[in-house]
Amino acid sequence: MNTARVRTEEFYTEQQENNSNRSYVSNPEDNQVIEGYFQKEISQKAMAIRKVNKTLCGLLGIAVLVAFVSYYFAMSDELTLNKLSRQISTLNDENADLQNQLDRLKSFNNVDSKMNEYNKLQKAAKVIEVQAVNTVAPVVAKPAKTASFNWAIGY
Repeated sequence: MNTARVRTEEFYTEQQENNSNRSYVSNPEDNQVIEGYFQKEISQKAMAIRKVNKTLCGLLGIAVLVAFVSYYFAMSDELTLNKLSRQISTLNDENADLQNQLDRLKSFNNVDSKMNEYNKLQKAAKVIEVQAVNTVAPVVAKPAKTASFNWAIGY
């Protein structure tokens, strides 16, 4: 176990000696001139995915707006149809009442026309006046009473 540790330390010290002999820096993170948080460079694939996502989000937003607008118009049309349906129902009820009255009048008219056709009822051509006669109502004789029946209690 100790040998692995020693080998890594030896490799590390050899690498430092090699770096010190060179005139340039092999790893730019070792000697940074400017320190701070900088965004990483975005790859073309990530930029393409971001553009596709933004486009799809825009299309989805437009679709949602179109759905809201069409829903508004559908509801307003439905309210108009309900209002017209109520008006039609009231007109139909009024028409039914008027039709019943018309049928009744037609039946009276039919009866009147039939009566005129057969000449059963005629108006009086001459009116005769008659003096009132005083008559006495006849007395109706009542039958004679018979003896009353005595009810017996029991059998």
